[in-house]
Amino acid sequence: MNEGRIKDIVSIHRGIRRHLRDRLEEFRSIWEGKDHYRAFKELVFCLLTPQSKAKAGWSAVEELERCGLLLGGKEEEIARHLSGVRFHNNKARYVALAQRRFVRGNKPELSEVFSRGEDVKALRDFLVKEIKGYGYKEASHFLRNIGLGRDIGILDRHILRSLMDLGVIDSIPKALGRKAYLEIEARMRDFSAQIRIPMDELDFVFWYRATGEVFK
Repeated sequence: MNEGRIKDIVSIHRGIRRHLRDRLEEFRSIWEGKDHYRAFKELVFCLLTPQSKAKAGWSAVEELERCGLLLGGKEEEIARHLSGVRFHNNKARYVALAQRRFVRGNKPELSEVFSRGEDVKALRDFLVKEIKGYGYKEASHFLRNIGLGRDIGILDRHILRSLMDLGVIDSIPKALGRKAYLEIEARMRDFSAQIRIPMDELDFVFWYRATGEVFK
């Protein structure tokens, strides 16, 4: 492993941990308060972020909210408001399907998520199976954003590059199916334990190292 870069990671974490723990506490309040509305916003956000910038994804969520389309709408209407989101037609379809699955009487209903407890790996498998547009990365991102990310990794391209840069993995796989995802996640978990930075905080450190900010 690259010792110099590991020291850099530890140093960054030391400098921003108060800020990122505040952010994680905000996320945790969604789970502890069983906040269906905020959870649904995060669910939609995680549908919009693949191959797009996180800020563009969140701006699109807020635009849907402003236009009254977050909890229901035709795919074509939703697509028109996904500015900056790549593959917006496909993602509008995913959002519409999520609305049909988790919105009842114009109110989000995520009891199937909240009632399952904190068996995060089983909950992630459920999300991947039930939400069109979710793979393991998207489901992990959602779980982190509702306060359940302490033991799972959000293996997007930035995280994978960081793990390779640090020598945690030798290369980035061309495809990231369930088996490969879990294998790399296990290596990240071992690395997290080694440097004593929890998984959800480590994700933010990698993000901060690449962008200079803590976002979502």
